[in-house]
Amino acid sequence: MPGRPFPLHPQPERPRGAPRPPAPGGVWCLVLLVLPGDAAWPPCRIDAGTGTGLCQGQDLEQVPRDLPGHLHSLDLSYNKLQEITAGDFSGLSQLRRLDLGYNNISCIAPDAFLSNPLLEHLRLFNNSLAHIPVLALRPLANLRWLDISNNLYSRAALDGAFGELRRLRELSLGGPLLRDISKDDFMVLKDTALHKFAIKSASGLWRYQPGAFSWLNTTELWCDMTLDASAAALPAMLRDLRGKALDYLRFRNLFEFTYYSGTTDPFAGLAELQVTKLVFYRGKFNEHLLRLALLNVQRSRIRDLALVAIDFARSPRWNDSGVGAVAPRLDRLLLKDISNPDVLRFDWTFTWWSGVAALSIINVNFNYVPCDAWSEMRNVETLDVSNNRLEDAYIYNQRCDYQGTVPKLKTLILATNQLLSLAVVAALTRTWPRLTHLDASHNSLGSLQETCQWSPTLRWLALHHNRVTAGTFSCLPTTLEYLDLSYSQLDRLDMDYFTHSPRLRELRLSGNKIKFIPSEWSCPRLEVLAIDGNSFGVINRGSFVNMPRLISLTAGNNPYHCTCDLHLFLEETRQRGRPTLADWPHNWTCYHPEPLLDTAAAAYAPRPLECNVAALVAVAVASTAVVVVACAVLCWKLDVGWYLRAMSRLVRAKYGRRKVDTVRRCSYHAFISYSHTDAAWVRQELLHRLESTTPPYRLCIHERDFTPGRWIIENIVENIERSSKVIFVLSRSFVDSEWCNYELYFAHQRAVGLGSEDVILVVKEPIDARGLPRRFARLRKMLGTKTYLEWPHESGRQHFFWLQLRSLLGNPGELSLATGEEETAVDATT
Repeated sequence: MPGRPFPLHPQPERPRGAPRPPAPGGVWCLVLLVLPGDAAWPPCRIDAGTGTGLCQGQDLEQVPRDLPGHLHSLDLSYNKLQEITAGDFSGLSQLRRLDLGYNNISCIAPDAFLSNPLLEHLRLFNNSLAHIPVLALRPLANLRWLDISNNLYSRAALDGAFGELRRLRELSLGGPLLRDISKDDFMVLKDTALHKFAIKSASGLWRYQPGAFSWLNTTELWCDMTLDASAAALPAMLRDLRGKALDYLRFRNLFEFTYYSGTTDPFAGLAELQVTKLVFYRGKFNEHLLRLALLNVQRSRIRDLALVAIDFARSPRWNDSGVGAVAPRLDRLLLKDISNPDVLRFDWTFTWWSGVAALSIINVNFNYVPCDAWSEMRNVETLDVSNNRLEDAYIYNQRCDYQGTVPKLKTLILATNQLLSLAVVAALTRTWPRLTHLDASHNSLGSLQETCQWSPTLRWLALHHNRVTAGTFSCLPTTLEYLDLSYSQLDRLDMDYFTHSPRLRELRLSGNKIKFIPSEWSCPRLEVLAIDGNSFGVINRGSFVNMPRLISLTAGNNPYHCTCDLHLFLEETRQRGRPTLADWPHNWTCYHPEPLLDTAAAAYAPRPLECNVAALVAVAVASTAVVVVACAVLCWKLDVGWYLRAMSRLVRAKYGRRKVDTVRRCSYHAFISYSHTDAAWVRQELLHRLESTTPPYRLCIHERDFTPGRWIIENIVENIERSSKVIFVLSRSFVDSEWCNYELYFAHQRAVGLGSEDVILVVKEPIDARGLPRRFARLRKMLGTKTYLEWPHESGRQHFFWLQLRSLLGNPGELSLATGEEETAVDATT
């Protein structure tokens, strides 16, 4: 009989060249192991962190050499090893677990494990050992778990060396050739306190010598023995177990080939044992044998009975003398993987259920529950009928009276059946006064539009793996504290349901198709929420604001939009410490935008101001303030205010006068702009030459013609406007004069409106246009685009200069002087 699974679980053998499955955990490194004289073997997987070596299913014919000496666990199962030599494990002094199961080992050297004194778990299951390797086991004083069953030795007699394994807790013996169990085979174990002892015999046990089990001191006994031809051995075994601290008894294939038809009771003596848990696994059971077993269970201390994968059949001759007499009081009755549902009513009644507290009928292939079956479950508190073929009309019969039928039932499990209607399930359970838990998962419930009436005591409902829609919520009980609708194709939520479910504390919606999380989702008492594996991509700080008690959130495996909304939600969650993100960060991945596709949400880090609205507003306000202050300083520094006022007066003077007369009239032939340093040249040369002609030119200079008491700017603007031309006497002193710059500015503004031919440039001294200050950008532009007059210092050339200047000024007789009325109008406008 196979023992318990070794910690390094065997894997199915894979073909050569097939890809290796991923390691169950840790970081595996590949170590190529080469045996002398042979080609390189397929690599073992070594987890250096846990000290685990996995060489399973590599077709190895010898133990690999050069294994790391720090290994604590080594799995060599499912290979082709034939012998274990003295040096195979000599370098593994730290080894504690060794799995050699499913090989073809027939020989183990006496000193094979001499270097492994720390070994605690050794599995030699399913090999070809012809003898129990006593000498090899002698050095293993720390051995706690040993499985040498399913080998080819024909005797189970244990040598005295087993008596020295004082720390041994689990031992599995036997094989297909063991046909004889003698009285003293296990004598050496009398002082060894075992947790589990397992024994496997041949398909037909020939002889069991009474007293063989009397040496055992174990709390669990697993018997894989076939007693078709020696049923009388069973009472002898049970007698040998009297007075033992045995709590768990398991029989496998008790009758493998024939149904028991004897008259004696094979279970006689069961009532005298301390056993509380009894399991019958596989084997043939008819009504006769089952009745005998139940009658003995009824008289025993057994409170947990399991019938698993048995082959049940009706007895050919039915004896009704004991009908209704079988009613053992059990804490738990398990009927599982039984192909014949007649086992439920083996004596044509259900009375044997009447004393059961937890009844599990799993995969028994039944699809109908008679009315009288419910009434016999009067003491059942937990009923599990999962993995059957139950349908709506067969589990709920309207002709049955369910009122008071299961008064103690608290938990009902209907998972993995063929149910379609929630209303039927509700109708079945609404009169049960103590029902609190209902599991109807793995059905086809929820697709119908129904009205349901539930038991007011129901608090826990599992409907995962069904066909739930938004309309299903109208058929759900509102008294729930736990609701699981995972993997049920749900694409939309009904907010009204959560509003009317004030007790809901845990909600599981994993693996559905929910496309968005409503912002108005309110569930005041919800503490645990699972919405992972859906189709929504956006959550934000307001998504769960109406769930003040939420402490755990599972929301990974969704196509997240990695935007500020998600970032701010995660930041706030981390700062507050709730809700706890149960699956963070491994299952949180970005789906949008495209550059972040498949990026871990934990790696998404937007720029500091991108998502901080307060900081962004503060920076914007500060920047605006800086710009305003800078502009104010520049305006003050560059006299922008003065320019604006001057521009206003220029416009008023320019356009106000034109309202009086659209024909431009002038009082002067020219307005002369010059610096104070050049005043002598202007009076002695320029005025003298032009005002002495016949008729004379009428010229305007500030020191003579400006109106006293008026603002200088007004005089400049007015006289430039009243002059036909503007003459600029350019020199280095002109460039240094602020007033000359103003006059140049107003003349330039007039030139924009009337034409640049009104401006005459007279260069008295050479000027480098490229070296002019920035404020003389207009002058620099004029010097680059206009032809100017250059004052010659040679007296012979000066005559030509005056001819050019008079030509630009025109005929002095052509000037139409403005009348006094016009001047008054002009003054009025300024």
